[in-house]
Amino acid sequence: MSRPYSEKFLLSLAEADPTQVGVQLGRLCVDANIPATYIAKALSVTRMTVYSWFRGQDIRRPKRKQVEVLIDLMREDFANGILPAKDSIAAKRYIETMIGAQL
Repeated sequence: MSRPYSEKFLLSLAEADPTQVGVQLGRLCVDANIPATYIAKALSVTRMTVYSWFRGQDIRRPKRKQVEVLIDLMREDFANGILPAKDSIAAKRYIETMIGAQL
């Protein structure tokens, strides 16, 4: 089972530069109740990489496009009432549906 985001992390995310793509992804994930672990598996990166992006570290070009598409899809799903996920099972199902594979 995924761990919830820590208070320390949430505070650092609130203070991070909102123009950074990774910070935008982080805020969306928190609002959507999607664990970083699921995002990491969906994007084929490590959980630590995802947390680095959430804190504003640059995203390399090959992954940046995938992250931007993911952000757009998540925003659309917020607008359509699909997100936020109600629990970790729903979050996992959401990511699995998005990538078309099991985590």
